Amino acid sequence: VQLQASGGGLVQAGGSLRLSCAASGRTFSDYVMGWFRQAPGKEREFVAAIRWNAGSTYYADSVKGRFTISRDNAKNMVYLQMSSLKPEDTAVYYCTAALRLIVSMIRLPSSYHYWGQGTQVTVSS
Repeated sequence: VQLQASGGGLVQAGGSLRLSCAASGRTFSDYVMGWFRQAPGKEREFVAAIRWNAGSTYYADSVKGRFTISRDNAKNMVYLQMSSLKPEDTAVYYCTAALRLIVSMIRLPSSYHYWGQGTQVTVSS
C-alpha cells in the first residue's frame, strides 16, 4: 500500500486548503482512510476518517464543522477540505489507512497500518 499526501502550504487564519491523498497498491473497499496531524512537540492526533465503502465519516471535536473528509472511489483519492483554519491547525498532516476498524479504534494512531509521508500545513495569524 502506498499513500501520497499533497496539498499542504501556508495560509492565513480563516483561509482554506484541500489536502489530497493518492492511495494505491490494493483495493480499499474494506478500509478506513484517515487523516492525522502532528505539531512540533506534540503527539500525533486524530483529525478525520472515512469508511471507504459506506462513506461514514468521523471527526475530532476540534475540527468538526470546519473540515470535511471525502473520497473518490474511481480515482482512489481521499480529500480533506479544511476551512476556517486557525493557527492551532498548524501541523504535519498524514494520510493513513487501516483494514476493518471498529468505531472505538478509529481515533487511535496505533490502529492504522499504513502511513503517507505527511504534508506541512502552516496557518499564520
